[in-house]
Amino acid sequence: MTTAAAPPAADPRFPVGRFRRAEANLTDHPANIATLAALPENLRAAIDRLSDAQLETPYRDGGWTVRQLVHHIADSHMNAYVRIRLALTEDWPTIKPYDEKVWAELADARTAPIDLSLQLIEALHARWVLLLRSLTGNQWQRGYTHPENGRQSLAEAVALYAWHSRHHVAHITELRKAKGW
Repeated sequence: MTTAAAPPAADPRFPVGRFRRAEANLTDHPANIATLAALPENLRAAIDRLSDAQLETPYRDGGWTVRQLVHHIADSHMNAYVRIRLALTEDWPTIKPYDEKVWAELADARTAPIDLSLQLIEALHARWVLLLRSLTGNQWQRGYTHPENGRQSLAEAVALYAWHSRHHVAHITELRKAKGW
């Protein structure tokens, strides 16, 4: 009797899969914008009623705590918003990357109440979505140059951050499932 091999375990680093630029939907701007618009509510739902001890739990072995993850989302999306504004007002600017791992180790990311970042994300996403809904077809083709990742159009950037939104909410929801929270 033969038995089927068990399916490979999902990679806990990428609960919604890796972002693949070649596979990303770069033309469905309304869907990507809707994902960004929904992030604040989805994130609040994901962390709803977590205790301080649960917020100090890494979302995976070797990963950040849930608290650091929430603050990371705020940091990352602030940078993305500024990059998009630069791309709309300059001709293919070269943006400055930042070391997200080092940022996540700063005192505010390790200890600040998550409500600070949740409020920031709500306000930021309200502005970001308003801006994105105003873009014309030609503006979606504008972009910036990332020193490590090369040229990135606004369509690519928005698809990336829509994925990023789903990616990190899934980190929290998968942790809750695994822990039975």
